[in-house]
Amino acid sequence: MTTSISTEPPPFARELLRWRTARRVSQLELASRAGTTQRYVSFIERGRSVPGREIVIRLAESLELTLRERNSLLLAAGYAPAFAESPLDAVALKPVREALDSILEGHLPYPAVVAGPRGELVAANEAFDVLTEGAAPELLAPPVNVLRLALHPRGMASRVVNLDAWGQHIVENLRARARRSPDPHLGALAEELAGYVPASEPGADYLGFAVPLRLRCPEGELRLLTTLTSFATALDVTLAELHLEAFLPADRETAEILRERAAGRAGRAGRAGRAAQRT
Repeated sequence: MTTSISTEPPPFARELLRWRTARRVSQLELASRAGTTQRYVSFIERGRSVPGREIVIRLAESLELTLRERNSLLLAAGYAPAFAESPLDAVALKPVREALDSILEGHLPYPAVVAGPRGELVAANEAFDVLTEGAAPELLAPPVNVLRLALHPRGMASRVVNLDAWGQHIVENLRARARRSPDPHLGALAEELAGYVPASEPGADYLGFAVPLRLRCPEGELRLLTTLTSFATALDVTLAELHLEAFLPADRETAEILRERAAGRAGRAGRAGRAAQRT
């Protein structure tokens, strides 16, 4: 009778090697970042050493994993997750929700949205209506995906003058995120969106660092730049995965159109309020 002994490394060893390979980091570099030795990292990856919780956290941090990925690595090593994942309506996140609401309102008369990691809409200010104008009802039914809304033919795409360049910018950013943090849902979304974007070649005036959104609206053409903000020091998975996208006017004409739209909304709201009081 013979007994076979498995030499396959344990789950944590395989995961550590997978992430180190994906990040293109050598054992020596990872050891240096995490404050340990190359020999110890080698022993972990071969299953010859069982790492403690602290070194697992240091290794995950050194590989620049997201909080969700760090929790998964801890679980693979047999430890409880280190970072909470609270519902957005949790009491603990109330100050965050209030801060986001304040930022969204303060950004008016320009559009701003808060979205989750796969583009799911969390919140938006009143100026968001310039982006949803004319979109098909099914794209505006919860849960709204702002990335799909942006590039879908029945969403914003028919109004985007530079759909090829702007759409490619969105798709490439999404693909880069999917490569850095593998997620089949994110990869599938990137390929879906790529199918909506016409092929293009950079022209002679291509700058590369910023692709403005050129969007038609009833008042004229808007030229918008975007900024992305995230909670870099968050210790909650939900909060760490949120990002705020704020649209800024790239010229005076765009700023004026958005101010006029805001004044129109305020006027309509005032008339509606007075009508409600009379009834």
